[in-house]
Amino acid sequence: MPFSLEKVIRPNILALTPYRCARDDYDAGILLDANENAYGPSLANNLEGDLNRYPDPYHVRVKEQIVKLRKLQSTQQLFLGVGSDEVIDLLIRICCVPGKDKILITPPTYGMYSVCAQINDVQVVKSNLNVEGGAFQLRTDDIAACVKANPEIKLIFLCSPGNPTGTCLTHNSIREVLESDYEGVVVVDEAYVDFVVGENGSVATWVEKYPNLVVMQTLSKSFGLAGIRLGIAMANPDLIQILNNTKAPYNIGTPSAQIAYDALSTEGLSKMEEYKTRLLTQRDILLEKLQNFPVPGVGKILGTNDANFLMVQIVNGQGEPCNVRSDKVYKLLAETRDVVVRFRGKEYGCTGCLRITVGTEEENQTLLNKLEDVLKETA
Repeated sequence: MPFSLEKVIRPNILALTPYRCARDDYDAGILLDANENAYGPSLANNLEGDLNRYPDPYHVRVKEQIVKLRKLQSTQQLFLGVGSDEVIDLLIRICCVPGKDKILITPPTYGMYSVCAQINDVQVVKSNLNVEGGAFQLRTDDIAACVKANPEIKLIFLCSPGNPTGTCLTHNSIREVLESDYEGVVVVDEAYVDFVVGENGSVATWVEKYPNLVVMQTLSKSFGLAGIRLGIAMANPDLIQILNNTKAPYNIGTPSAQIAYDALSTEGLSKMEEYKTRLLTQRDILLEKLQNFPVPGVGKILGTNDANFLMVQIVNGQGEPCNVRSDKVYKLLAETRDVVVRFRGKEYGCTGCLRITVGTEEENQTLLNKLEDVLKETA
């Protein structure tokens, strides 16, 4: 059945006349149209860019760099948000009628899908991943059954590589969802995709084929720019236009856009690749050392390790994954050793797990030393 945007987007959003800001009309000349301060910003040292002027509402220069990087066809396939979280929230707001419509998530997964849904009074349907043996893969038959039983599902959120699983979903399974009878929007969150080594990397170019696909990415992870809060949505131009109609007029500030542009330049991409290579090397070293840890207490490393973190089981004296010990290790590391990891043991299929971000060589060695101390202390 052909995808119909009109069936998915809320009628009031389709009928929305977007706010037209000053920079939508003219952006050069003597600008006396937006009630800006003509004398400039009150800063001791002026930063790059005309900070007394409102920014470009769409940041086409940045989008042109992303088009080249991700091999897209047009800037009209791109939306920029204040981190991926703005994209998630906007998608829920434009698609889901509060108190009526639903989204589907696949636990264990990123927590903001549920948070944004709850804020918007949207019910969450869960189709748990297959977690047997740390597989962390879609159960496509169960997703189909959930969709059939809940026709109010407007959005399906898939995280690949997953957080906290660190595991890519197979392309075949994503394609199966896209090519099913589902009439809503499928969102693939690729925040960690640049760390993938292998065949199940980005599906960004699939937006050419699937009008119901949204692919989210970010500059927070591989580009090391979490502080500028810049998220990316890639989709068919009609859906992108609706996101642009609905966003705040100037959602991305000039400093963030300039930093993003520099990071996406040839020099910036070279630096990103250099740091990524170093990080992947450290990921492999950390993985090997945790798998051969010198004291008891470290269990399996779950998943396929496709991100910049590892999911590590902490086990009890019987070799079983143990939330009590894992939580204790987590707190002792943070409160007595100044090493902060993330306890994920309450997530589905993650009993006893700590999520450990790959750090620098020195940071990783400190982690290993302190973890050994704490495991002895909690034995």
